Amino acid sequence: MNRDDIRSILEHEASAIRNIPISDAYSHAIDLIVEQVNRKKGKLVTSGMGKAGQIAQNIATTFSSTGTPSIFLHPSEAQHGDLGILQENDIMLVLSNSGKTREIIELIDLGKNLITGIKFIVITSDPESPLAQKADVCLPTGKPEEVCSLGLTPTTSTTVMTTIGDILVVGTMQEIGFTPQEYAKRHHGGYLGDKSRGMSK
Repeated sequence: MNRDDIRSILEHEASAIRNIPISDAYSHAIDLIVEQVNRKKGKLVTSGMGKAGQIAQNIATTFSSTGTPSIFLHPSEAQHGDLGILQENDIMLVLSNSGKTREIIELIDLGKNLITGIKFIVITSDPESPLAQKADVCLPTGKPEEVCSLGLTPTTSTTVMTTIGDILVVGTMQEIGFTPQEYAKRHHGGYLGDKSRGMSK
C-alpha cells in the first residue's frame, strides 16, 4: 500500500464523519441519558452484535469513566438470563448498521416487556429501518460506504458509530458539569490518573 492509498482511506473516513447528519436528536438523546442516569440514578445499557457490539462496549466504558454509569449487554446472552441486568430508570443505547439485526430488535421487545416504558436510543444507517421505528431517539450515521475493498467489512460504519458515541459522551459530560476532580476519582492509575489529579490541584 502506497501513501496515496493511505491518504485515500483517511479521506474516505474523514468524509464519512463530516457527513454524519446533525439534528436536535442529539440534544434529545443526551437529555434522556442525563435524566435517567445522572438524575434518576439508573444506568446506560449499550448493546450491539458483532463489530457494532464492540463499539457499544467501548461507548459503555467511556461513559462509565466520565461520570455516567454504563454497562454492555450482549443481545444473545440477554435471551439467556442477562436481560435481568435491566432495572427501573435504565436507558438503552443500541447499535446496528442495518437497523435489521434480529437479536437487537428482539432485545428491544424483551426490554420493553421487562421494564415498562424503558427508553431506547438507536444508532443506525437506516432511519426507516425496523429498529429505528422502535426507537425513542434515532441517530442516523449517514449510511457511509465501507472503505473495505469488498464493501462488506465493518470499517467506516464503525468509525462513524464511534464518533456518534463520542458526541453523546462529551455532550453528557458538559450537561453534568463533569470535572477533573471527578475524573481523578475514577482513574487511580496510569497516565490519565496522574494527569487528572494534577488538574485537580
